[in-house]
Order: sequence, then C-alpha cells, then structure tokens
Amino acid sequence: MNRKKKRSICLLLLTALVTLSLTGCGQKEKVTGEKVVLNEVAHSIFYAPMYVAIEEGYFAEEGIDLTLVTGFGADKTMTAVLSGEADIGFMGPESTIYTYLRQTDDPLINFAQLTQRAENFMLSRDDIHYSWQDLKGKKVLGGRAGGMPEMVFEYILKKNGIDPKNDLTIDQSINFGLTAAAFTSNDADYTVEFEPFATTLETEGNGTVVASLGDDSAYVPYTAYCAKQSYLNRHPEIIQSFTNAIQKGLAYVNSHSADEIAETIQ
Repeated sequence: MNRKKKRSICLLLLTALVTLSLTGCGQKEKVTGEKVVLNEVAHSIFYAPMYVAIEEGYFAEEGIDLTLVTGFGADKTMTAVLSGEADIGFMGPESTIYTYLRQTDDPLINFAQLTQRAENFMLSRDDIHYSWQDLKGKKVLGGRAGGMPEMVFEYILKKNGIDPKNDLTIDQSINFGLTAAAFTSNDADYTVEFEPFATTLETEGNGTVVASLGDDSAYVPYTAYCAKQSYLNRHPEIIQSFTNAIQKGLAYVNSHSADEIAETIQ
C-alpha cells in the first residue's frame, strides 16, 4: 500500500479511534468466559483488526472475557506480562528476545503477529521534496534504543547508505509518545511519529509528513502477541482461541471498507 493511500485510510479511521478509551475497549455486552488481560504497547489505528475483534464480539465467541490495557511503551508492556499483571502482551517482538537473553526461567514467547509493516512516519519542519539523504547532518527525534521503531528506522538509514551514528544526530532521550510535543519546541529538523501524532503535527502546521517508514522498510514482524512460557503451557486452548479471534478481526478488516471499520470500532 503506498504512503498516500495508507495515510488516507488512517485519517478515515482516526476519528473513530480518538473516541476509544486509552485504557481499554469494552465488549458490546457482558460475556462469561476465560478472563484474559491483554496489555497493548500503544493505542493505534494500525491495530484496527484487534479493536474490531473486540467490538464484533469475536473474543466472546471464542470463550474469552477480554480486558484491554494500554501500556504506553514496550518496556511497560513487557513488565506487565512478566509480573503477571497481564496474561498477554502486544508489542514489538524484540522484547521477547531481550527476556530470553536474560536467561529467565520463564521467558516471553511470541505466538501470533498482527502488523507486518512499520507504523510510523517521518516528519519535516518544511514541506520539501524529500529523500533519505536529506537526513545527513541533521537532527532527528527517534525512538528508544533497541525498540522496534528505532531499529527499523536505523535499518532504513543503512539501506540508503547512511551511518546512523556518524551521518546524523538521533535524539533518543524523549519518552515514547512525547516526541511530537517536543518537536514543536526544540531544534530538531525531523521527527519520527505514529498516528495520531503525525496528523496532529501536520494539522497544526508544525510539521509535514515526508515519508512512511512502512513503505521504505518493506515487510517486518512489527507487532506480535506474546505470553510467558508457563502461561502457554497451562492454557494452550486460550492461546488458540485468542489467535482465532484476532484472525477473525483481520478477515473483517480485509473484507470491509474504511468507513465500515471506523463505524465498528467507534
């Protein structure tokens, strides 16, 4: 999907997304079933299939009483799952690798994937004809070191012959979700943003979207669902039912218009 079409769909769905609670989505009606707490890394329109699965009752059909919580960062989502506050985590798959490398007795295991492209955009202060080479010598607000957004960004730079450490300055000191606000008041030339922050900056005249990282990185395992090994061992039927519900949500999104999806998740 090209950048223009991708962003137009995002804009159509964005109005629906902002009405959703940042701490969770509710079922249409109270359901009885296995209680599962899902912690999502962020509340993003790119996760529409998951919200469709909630609102269309697909989890209830699979015997799951789902509670959705937003972690606001992969580190927080990972901690919630490891501590037992959440049963399932939804974030970049790199976090599970980090827990495995720590040689924990109960590592996080990825069991299903939702998105397969980067979900963020490059914004410039000016509306310019853009190429990745323009970043040389510039300052960019990036993501957390070792996180999926930052790793994909650096992968794109290297693919375009740019050294992330020597050819530009990447500011990684700003917390997740705060880079858009910081961009309006600091000296950075570019910022990497998710929706709705990219659209907000553009609407307010504080930046212009000049590239889609999803277009330039191609397919990557961007977000995945994970659980502790012990949870997978104890509840294989819940994991299968959860995956079934997500698959139904994906099928819905692939067979309905953006307007229909927006109405569903609103």
